Amino acid sequence: MSLHVETIETASLGDRTYLVHDGEVAVVIDPQRDIDRVTACADDLGVRITHVAETHLHNDYVSGGLTLAQVTGATYLHAAAEELPFAHQPVGDGDTVDIGDLRLEVVHTPGHTAHHLSFVVTGADAAPAVFTGGSLLLGSVGRTDLVSPDCTEELTRAQYRSAHALAGRLPDDASIHPTHGFGSFCASASSDEDSDGTLATEKKVNIALTAPSEDDFVERLLAGLDDYPRYYAHMGPLNRAGAPAIDLSPPEAVDPVELARRIHRGEWVVDLRPRRDFAAGHVAGTIGIELADGFATYLGWLVPWGMPLTLLADDPAAIATAQRQLVRIGIDRVAGAMDGSPDTWQPDAERRSYPVVQFADLDPDDLPTVLDVRRASEHADGHIADAVNVPLHELTARPDDLPDGVLHVHCASGYRASIAASLLDRAGHDVVLIDDEYDHAADAGLPTA
Repeated sequence: MSLHVETIETASLGDRTYLVHDGEVAVVIDPQRDIDRVTACADDLGVRITHVAETHLHNDYVSGGLTLAQVTGATYLHAAAEELPFAHQPVGDGDTVDIGDLRLEVVHTPGHTAHHLSFVVTGADAAPAVFTGGSLLLGSVGRTDLVSPDCTEELTRAQYRSAHALAGRLPDDASIHPTHGFGSFCASASSDEDSDGTLATEKKVNIALTAPSEDDFVERLLAGLDDYPRYYAHMGPLNRAGAPAIDLSPPEAVDPVELARRIHRGEWVVDLRPRRDFAAGHVAGTIGIELADGFATYLGWLVPWGMPLTLLADDPAAIATAQRQLVRIGIDRVAGAMDGSPDTWQPDAERRSYPVVQFADLDPDDLPTVLDVRRASEHADGHIADAVNVPLHELTARPDDLPDGVLHVHCASGYRASIAASLLDRAGHDVVLIDDEYDHAADAGLPTA
């Protein structure tokens, strides 16, 4: 029997879970909270999960590790240096665990967090598979500023040393399997998702392994750190406490009268329909966040934590998908939901709408007021001349920085701009959504800086 790696991707958060097996038994590394995807994978393969392993206490999602271990009876591996209130097997640098015909070796790789672990799994006649969590990513490393500003530089230096120590002990054909780095805000600097995932390639492209010195690496990595979602502040405490099992049963159905009350109270009532459908017509007071890969990230970033949340969608399947995304970031139960259309949600309520354009529709010689809701670093890399930059995640906190008059709102692709436009519309602004790729602005002849 040999070493097999199954990847369970969570594109909505930019993370990966791994099921590693020998054909009979398996270890699951960094499971997401909706563990049914993991158990279904194991059942399809006909393997039994005997171990669950966490590379670190995650900052970007709530782990399903504890529930998975309880459901399967698996041994739960966690860093010995972490003080945790739930049952687990503490492991540390140099420890080994036999999993059928496989051997898992624990390597302490501090940087992303102080107690971060990587796992080197070996089997007969196979190159080692290395599960690096938030340490060595593809082309990059995990960010080092999520624990505390006071220890960011220290962790950054540790990240550099961990990457070099790990690379120094492994053969070039070792395969690298990070948890983060596929769109996750836990990644830092640039990443190379086209990497073939071998250590040999990482030695050529990874910022930690190609920087001329530790000091140069620290300078470059710290300069590249950018804003990250506010909900991250709640993930570590939830994971440290041990998250309970999730409930994905349908939320409470809401009738039009109750929905009106919720809108009147200022609760978040989120319309999941495609952004152009929302722009064409929506119930006044609702917020449009299209159900796509970025849904949970941006909703979690923007919503006041603990705010009651009601979902509106074309059909129940969309609501179920949204629920699944939300439990991964600790929003366990929404306050209610309705499926159908604005005519069924609020038959007699005010309708709102706003125009949707592309960059080619704007006159380069007579530009309207343009609001750029990308992050400040994106704006600094290039922007439409005279555009006002208020990042989406700062929008509700900076009303005085918004220009008067009609606001033409854009981002990099249209997704964040659509959320911003809905928030601005809800607040009473006149908006136009620019639903277009920012790269098309120059093609349209718009002046840029």
